Amino acid sequence: MKTTFKDFFTLHFVVLIFGFTAILGQLISIHTLGLVFFRTLLAAIGFFIHFKIRGLSIEIDTKGKWQLLGTGGIIVALHWFTFFYSAEVSTIAISLAGLSTTSLWTSFIEPFWNKKRIKPIQVIFGSVIILGLCLIFLHEFNHIWGLVLSIICAILGAIFSVLNGEFSKKYTPQIITFYEMLGVTVSTLIPVLFILFSGNTSISIIPEGMDWLWIIILAFVCTIYAYTESVNLVRIFSAFTFNLTLNLEPVYGIMFAYVIFGEKERMTLGFYLGTLVILSSVLLYPLAEKLTHEHFKLKKS
Repeated sequence: MKTTFKDFFTLHFVVLIFGFTAILGQLISIHTLGLVFFRTLLAAIGFFIHFKIRGLSIEIDTKGKWQLLGTGGIIVALHWFTFFYSAEVSTIAISLAGLSTTSLWTSFIEPFWNKKRIKPIQVIFGSVIILGLCLIFLHEFNHIWGLVLSIICAILGAIFSVLNGEFSKKYTPQIITFYEMLGVTVSTLIPVLFILFSGNTSISIIPEGMDWLWIIILAFVCTIYAYTESVNLVRIFSAFTFNLTLNLEPVYGIMFAYVIFGEKERMTLGFYLGTLVILSSVLLYPLAEKLTHEHFKLKKS
């Protein structure tokens, strides 16, 4: 599918919104499980109302229904939990930096899934991201657990991006997002209920006060709009190109975090050098891919 300026603008706008989700996660005071549960519950309800108002059917084939629910209930749920929990045990910057390795994992997962050869250029630029990550790791060793969690989050993100690329060939982005959000809601409901009925008052699960405002923004702007649009963008761009652009998420997120939280989010010089390496790979990859493609076209002709 031919990409336009509007497609690239939408892609970067969605990444900007994703960069703000970590900020909202820090502003919300409840436990990560409650955050993920209420975010997806409100998103699923919002989608259901949207379908009813527009007279659209949510019915799809049984196999597809279970595939989408399973993807949401397992992969997406764990992806979001590890993302927000990573920021909770370390910093927003560390969480976002680890997440930027998504393109590396995609460079292996996407060809394996589609039974295609791995392109050397994808591995090269994915490896550059690892270099950036190493710089961050060496200078932020005290945040190792947050970094590990965010890398797990990145691997899960790569998996469901590739899966959504396949699902989008059969279903609309709204249908995919609705069932995946429903899957996350169902899978997180069990531990949420367990905590509520266990009598453990040290874990806050139910939102209060301003928590509701942040969760509503998280559900309707960062989930219903951004997540649905991202599924649509996967149909336009390859999963690797999409995830490589997502590496801008830490840049946007770190900027937001420093403006909002100040000194709490100030990192070492090594961290910023590592982030610069990651950003460089994002900017250079499209040019390198284009030059490589043109080189092979000239050789064939």
